[in-house]
Parts: sequence; C-alpha cells; structure tokens
Amino acid sequence: MATPAKRATVYFDPFLHKALKLKSIETSKSISDLVNEAVRVALAEDAEDFAAFDDRSSEGLISYDEMVKRLKKDGRI
Repeated sequence: MATPAKRATVYFDPFLHKALKLKSIETSKSISDLVNEAVRVALAEDAEDFAAFDDRSSEGLISYDEMVKRLKKDGRI
C-alpha cells in the first residue's frame, strides 16, 4: 500500500506557475507530479554533493590567498 500524499500550499511566481501549467499539459503530468519530480532531483543532487564532501573530507584545507598564489605560480592567472 502506498503512503498517502501530504498536502502543502506552495506559492509560485506567476510566470513559473504558467510555465508549470503549460508543461503539465504538454507532458500529461500533474503540476504535483512535476514539482515532486523536481524536488526529488534537487534532493538527489544534494545527496551527491554530501557524498563528495565526505570523500574529500581528508584533504587538507587551503586558503584563498594560497590558492591565488598557486594559480599565479602555475601561470593560470
């Protein structure tokens, strides 16, 4: 049995709402389905970012000043 959907009120910019309505019509998907899909994608991207942060957590930190010096030394700037 599927978990029942939760209801929320979301206020869209009028132009975004119009675009969503048009996409809804063109794709035969509800606005709710489109928004749920977009949120899933955004959360998946966040999960990938957190995984990348974890993978790089053992790397040393470098200051902005040091990075600029390295870029200059390497001829990149």
